[in-house]
Amino acid sequence: MSASSAASSLWAIPLGGLGEFGMNMMALRCGDDIIVIDAGLMFPEQELLGVDIVIPDITYLKQNKRMVRAIILTHAHEDHIGAIPYILGDLNVPIYGTQFTLALVRKKLEEHALLSTAKLNEVAPGEITTIGPFQIEYLHVTHSTIDCVALAIRTPVGIIIHTGDYKMDPTPVDGKPFDLHAFARYGQEGVLALFSDSTNVERAGFTPSERAVVVRMEELFRAAPEKVVVSCFSSSVHRIQQVIDVARGVGRKVGFVGRSMVDNVEIAHGLGKLRIPDGSIVRPQDIRGFDPKKLVVLASGTQAEPMSALSRISVDNHRLMSIAQNDTVILSARIIPGNEKAIFRMIDHLFRRRVLVYYEGGRNAPIHVSGHASQEEMKILLQLVKPKYFIPMHGEYRQLFQHAALAEQVGAVSGQIFLLESGHPVEFTADGRAFQREPVPAGRVMVDSGSLEEIADVVVRDRKHLSEDGVVVPIIAIDKHTGKVEIPPEIVTRGFLPSDDGQQILAKAREVVLKTIEESSPEEKMDWSVIKEKIRIDLKRYLNKQTSKRPLILPVILEV
Repeated sequence: MSASSAASSLWAIPLGGLGEFGMNMMALRCGDDIIVIDAGLMFPEQELLGVDIVIPDITYLKQNKRMVRAIILTHAHEDHIGAIPYILGDLNVPIYGTQFTLALVRKKLEEHALLSTAKLNEVAPGEITTIGPFQIEYLHVTHSTIDCVALAIRTPVGIIIHTGDYKMDPTPVDGKPFDLHAFARYGQEGVLALFSDSTNVERAGFTPSERAVVVRMEELFRAAPEKVVVSCFSSSVHRIQQVIDVARGVGRKVGFVGRSMVDNVEIAHGLGKLRIPDGSIVRPQDIRGFDPKKLVVLASGTQAEPMSALSRISVDNHRLMSIAQNDTVILSARIIPGNEKAIFRMIDHLFRRRVLVYYEGGRNAPIHVSGHASQEEMKILLQLVKPKYFIPMHGEYRQLFQHAALAEQVGAVSGQIFLLESGHPVEFTADGRAFQREPVPAGRVMVDSGSLEEIADVVVRDRKHLSEDGVVVPIIAIDKHTGKVEIPPEIVTRGFLPSDDGQQILAKAREVVLKTIEESSPEEKMDWSVIKEKIRIDLKRYLNKQTSKRPLILPVILEV
């Protein structure tokens, strides 16, 4: 990109969240100024063995580090804020977000010992922030957490609207409706491009209001013979509020278990975002001894994360509470694709304990409603904003494609619809035209939690290799003076060769190792790295021929 073309145009560069779920991140560049919208993570698929989280590749931002002015956050979900602790080391720029969003970011940065150097700026819906050539207005939207905003960004070439995640809830729990008027106002003024959430494009009609769960919750709470355990996302403050209100209405008190649930309830209550009447809470240490007929417990762990509260409760391994016959468990969250196996395994454990379990897609919904717009809401938004250009985002490719088709059908887009994937920029020029440009570096960076270190692809490849074919460790004792093998080689295996003829193959493998050493020259025998490599190659060839497997071979040489 030449400086002159950049100065007179706007580049929108998606770095994550297009063609995948999670890792939402987009850069907007005008001249020598870049702002970044969201910095999310993604939870790994099954094949990324041992990887805890996946974050966007920010090579493009590192290459243009001096131009990055700020990170603007739309809301507090992990797929929008989760990467912040991992990228602040490279990009310690000011972060803008609403009160609850920043409270959750603050908690994360504290855990990673990064809070003292972070620059956090609180904003509210209706406010305007000016950063270089960008003027950003925060528009209130409804979603499954609180304090969510869309962004209307004035740039030298026109207005861009980025919806973040949204649905149009007509009866929100906190009484703050989706700001239709602001979107209509910008639509009348003229919007150059709309970037919009595609998650629920496959659902017809409207997404039900958050209040839709109340009726069923109340029914289940009243019918419950013993204690009730409700699990929902710990950032779903509206849902938590409704559980507290319904529990009070049916004469039950509420307890909280799970670190994220306890933390987020404390944060939301401290900010005045959660109303908890006096005397309605049971302390965690009192839950076990409390009358189960008068108790509702809110627990984290809807996705059956291995050490989460609900996972441990389901196998009766939680220090604060246990589950018993005729208790009721309500999973008030969507089953995220990829987590089905673990979640249904957890549900099976609960059924084994004769617990009454209610979950999405199970008996008599709704105990959960989505936080994302369905087709009719998407159509309303397109008709309000009437953008010149439209770019679907936040979804897998089929969802982006269907959102583009929906926009085509509505006929509200006067210019072109761009189907982009992460790393594919669009340039909007000063004369109002738009062009797709050459891709920039984008992709996934894998991280093991407990450290801020990235994991190289080769590490994941080795883990995959180990998981499929196991490991073979030949141990050879060599006299460093004579180069002679003092005792027969030992071969240790893990995850390899459980079959009957295994011992026979290993005996032959020892001979292969001995032969390799005997046929090596004295110089090779003195150079451990050379001899190790020779052993590895010969053994690999032999084992592959005998077993058709390719175990990881790690020769160990002991000097004697």
